[in-house]
Amino acid sequence: MARFRIAVVAPGAHIPRQTADRVLALAASHYASEDLEIHFHPQCFLSRGHFAGQDEARTEAFVEAANDPTFDAVWVGRGGYGAVRMAPAAIPRLAPAANDKLYLGYSDGGALLSGLYRAGIGRPVHAPIPGDIIRDGGEAAVLRSLRYMVDGDRGGVEASDDGGAPRLAFNVAVLSSILGTELEPDFGGHVLMLEEVGEYMYRLDRYLFHVTAQASVQRCIGIRLGRVSQTIANEPEFGDAEEAIIELWCQRSGIPYLGRADIGHDADNKIVPFGRG
Repeated sequence: MARFRIAVVAPGAHIPRQTADRVLALAASHYASEDLEIHFHPQCFLSRGHFAGQDEARTEAFVEAANDPTFDAVWVGRGGYGAVRMAPAAIPRLAPAANDKLYLGYSDGGALLSGLYRAGIGRPVHAPIPGDIIRDGGEAAVLRSLRYMVDGDRGGVEASDDGGAPRLAFNVAVLSSILGTELEPDFGGHVLMLEEVGEYMYRLDRYLFHVTAQASVQRCIGIRLGRVSQTIANEPEFGDAEEAIIELWCQRSGIPYLGRADIGHDADNKIVPFGRG
């Protein structure tokens, strides 16, 4: 087969070189060099406080990778806040070559994927990222995305039966932050999958109030809830678990609750192609 080329960029936090080296070694143990090339853009290793370089550097790296016709996919290398600071400037600069690519990421990267989906550019996909390799079982997560990209293997795709409806997947806090902005997607006719990590339950409750109150979100055909992990202890205890919270806000907003989804901030995070995939 022709060599599949992947560009890794870091719209948010920087990527430690040892993480990149582990991903490259893993890929080399499963794919021949003539079949797969992974290029970590030098921007991934920049550091400016929290970010992988200045906003302009992160914007330029993404635009360069997306507009390069020799790359088949652009992979968000790591989560960590930052995508909303570069995506609105980057997306209008994308050339026709950007339409021919897969774009993989999740968490903070969901803001970028959402903007691409709204603009009808490429094929955005919620999926494991290189930074996941440091998790327990992280090699399996990284390979899940590589096999999806390189081999077209759909065995790692989230398996809920939604009757072929188009789907979207987001971190709850990230989605809440982009509603009403130029990065918000069209939810009409979609199943919306949501997950969260590292929050108090009351914050999850607050986010879901905001998300489900939006008329645009109420156009979706239903919500599935992924894993809510690493929850911060609340004093006093909040009293409701995550599924009770999502059921409450779905009932109040009139959005059908469709049950659980197999996504989350962990090595078991499954792949969700935006749209019909």
